[in-house]
Amino acid sequence: MDSYQEKISLLQEMIAFALIDGELHDREYDFLEIIAQELEIEKEVFLQLFQNRAEIIVIKDEFHRICQFYRLALLMHCDGVLHEREQIKINEIGINMGLNPFAMKRVLHLMKTSPNRMVPSEVLLAVFTEQHN
Repeated sequence: MDSYQEKISLLQEMIAFALIDGELHDREYDFLEIIAQELEIEKEVFLQLFQNRAEIIVIKDEFHRICQFYRLALLMHCDGVLHEREQIKINEIGINMGLNPFAMKRVLHLMKTSPNRMVPSEVLLAVFTEQHN
């Protein structure tokens, strides 16, 4: 991540996504809090993001867009319930980020069939880079 504002934007997007099903589960909140700590966002700022909505900054680097898509997918799975609105929204977000829809679908399928809902990083990157050829 390049700037503090980009980190805030990334976290705001994740919070909005977590609320798409109408409620924030404890596991979703815990996951968001971990991401905030990793991004070095102060606790007070993190809590304010639940009330304040700002414009989402588009991530320029493809690698960071893929990482953000994967974070959103992990967030989608962390409450143990896949809502239809989450599935629609994650595809919409991925397309708006300029990610390949076929690669997104494949990653989501790999996560769904994985026992821990995780995909190894090398597989994740390979799915998106193979679409370049």
